[in-house]
Amino acid sequence: MKTDVVIIGAGAVGCAVARELSKYQVNVIVVDKNEDIGGDASKSNSAIIHTGYDATPGTLESQLVVSANPMYDELCKSLDVPFKRVGAILPAFTDEQFNKLPEIKAKAFKNHVYDVEYKTGAELLKMEPNLNPEVKGGLYIPRESIIDPFILVQALAENAYANGVQFLLNAKVTDIKTKDGKIKSVVTERGEIETTYVINCAALYCDEIAKMVGKDEYKVVARKGQFYILDKNTSCKVERIVLPIPTKITKGKLMCPTIHGNMLVGPTAEDQESKVDKSTTADGLDSIAKDVKNLVPNVNLRDTITQYCGLRPNRNPEGLHFDMYDDLFGYVNLSGVCSTGLTLSVAMGKYVVQQLLFSGANFILKENFISTRKGIVKFSEQSLSVQEELIKQNPLYGNIICRCETITEAEILDAIHRPLGAKSVDAIKRRVRAGMGRCQGGFCGPKVIEILARELNIKPEEVNKNNLGSHMVTGRTR
Repeated sequence: MKTDVVIIGAGAVGCAVARELSKYQVNVIVVDKNEDIGGDASKSNSAIIHTGYDATPGTLESQLVVSANPMYDELCKSLDVPFKRVGAILPAFTDEQFNKLPEIKAKAFKNHVYDVEYKTGAELLKMEPNLNPEVKGGLYIPRESIIDPFILVQALAENAYANGVQFLLNAKVTDIKTKDGKIKSVVTERGEIETTYVINCAALYCDEIAKMVGKDEYKVVARKGQFYILDKNTSCKVERIVLPIPTKITKGKLMCPTIHGNMLVGPTAEDQESKVDKSTTADGLDSIAKDVKNLVPNVNLRDTITQYCGLRPNRNPEGLHFDMYDDLFGYVNLSGVCSTGLTLSVAMGKYVVQQLLFSGANFILKENFISTRKGIVKFSEQSLSVQEELIKQNPLYGNIICRCETITEAEILDAIHRPLGAKSVDAIKRRVRAGMGRCQGGFCGPKVIEILARELNIKPEEVNKNNLGSHMVTGRTR
């Protein structure tokens, strides 16, 4: 294989860079070790689009997050991605917390986030009646937003694909070859790719990729974040993102709505050596319960339908870094893309491409760039008349597979057969939410396996949960 650019990593940043490059007359291949697009950190986060109010002023992270936030209204409209500007509140319950508010507001001003406002305790309780009544006051950040992170990455990837970008999945990178101070090729488990440029967007594994070219002057430490997901009908809800006063280590444990109506509670911030351990722990979940109850005392964690864990690629030394090298032409290294990575991904895509152009890359803009993408029709969100018309056009819209989320067979088939379609149970879940409801796939799981096996022309025993070999069933019982 031969191309102009290889992007390593099909998470939010990798797919955003790919989409931006697809605006130019350049050949691009995105490679990823996983069986599906979505990366690792990009599919297990808090699904918040940040304003950057609390970033470190003057840093690349601040620059990218603050510039990215306003992009999402038009981007999500063009790519058909669920997105909502719900706003966030930062309540103070102690004198010590209250006294920190001017410092936080001043920091927001230094980051050019000028719409952060003071609110009294009474005003905050009117906004969020379930807030701890001891609230003394706080800040309101109106442009903090929520999104479907799975669909965002899928949309970026699908749109890049529509504009000519190739994706090579199940293709772990094993080596990068250089010669005379230039990139020559990328070696993967699915073959070697000759290329002029390599863009390292490997997040948790970016240090291991950097080591292949001798640029590993940093280390990635996985920072575990555990979460609760509460049922849509939980007794205690909030309409906005409720944030604690942040610390140097973490933005803290929050409570917020998801774009689909559940409540999200968490996360923890636990550094660990393992980059694959995504287990939840009793201690971690207990710490979430303790801290979030200080914000929202009546939060009902008995309404939990699942817990999950994400790993943030924390860089040591810390900080978001974009690096190009005088002694290695064609290699671009992105590291320290941590908790704001989902937000800044779309700005990073533009930043990376512009830096390549500044460095002399001869990329010529296309005249026929496709800027829009149509997502999977959500049957449950349509009016009755539209639902009737959909069923008339395709009777499979009348076959409900996932009862909890009202997901039809037609939606699942679309998820499988569209470009970069689903090939596993988790890939179906991320695209249409089958298995994300209260029963967590207890009812629809076997049906999804049957549909995947039928459509992919494989045996049910060959259907994977996610990566190769993660089979869901071992054989028939009858």
